[in-house]
Amino acid sequence: MAETSQPLLIKRYASRRLYNTETSDYVTLEDIAAFIRDGREVQIVDLKSGDDLTRQYLLQIIAEHESRGESVLPVDVLTDLVRSYTSQSMSVVPQFLAQSFEMLRESQSKMMENMGPMGALSQMPGVEAMQAQQQAFLKAMTGGVMGTTEQSEASVTETGKKGDEKDLDEIKAELAKLQNKLAKMRK
Repeated sequence: MAETSQPLLIKRYASRRLYNTETSDYVTLEDIAAFIRDGREVQIVDLKSGDDLTRQYLLQIIAEHESRGESVLPVDVLTDLVRSYTSQSMSVVPQFLAQSFEMLRESQSKMMENMGPMGALSQMPGVEAMQAQQQAFLKAMTGGVMGTTEQSEASVTETGKKGDEKDLDEIKAELAKLQNKLAKMRK
C-alpha cells in the first residue's frame, strides 16, 4: 500500500458496512487493522451525518484483539484507564499516553540506528539475525501500531527481502547459528 499524507477515508453506511473510498470496495475491521499496521492513517466517517467514528472503531479493533487473547494491555492499565474517565486526571492521561508512545517510537528508532549498517553494533557477527529478531519482536509487541521506522524499511537482507519478511525458519536457523557462535566464544 502506498504511503500518502492523506488518511485513508473509510465511509460507514447506514447498514454499518465500511467502504474504502480508494479501492471502492467494502472492508472489515481486520482490513482496517492491517492498513494501520502497514503504517497508514485511517479516518472513518458516517456517510449520512459526517461524524468522525475513527476513535470508536479503533477501540473496537483493540477490544476484539484483547478478547481473542492477544493481550497487550495489562489489567492494571485498563483499570487505570477506566478510573481516568471518572477523575480529574482525565485531562492529563491522553497527553501522558501520547508522550509514552512517542518515547517508545523514538527508542525503537534509535535501537534500529545502532543495529543498522552504519551503527556500532553492525560489526558484530550475527547482527542480521538479531535485527530480524528485534524487528519481529517489536512488531509482535506493538501489533504494528507503532508503524515502521525508516531504518527498518531501509534495512534489506542479502536476498533483497525486508528483515521482517523473512520466513520463520530462516530466523530460527540464524538464531541457532548465533547461539552456536556464542557457545564457542564461551569455551
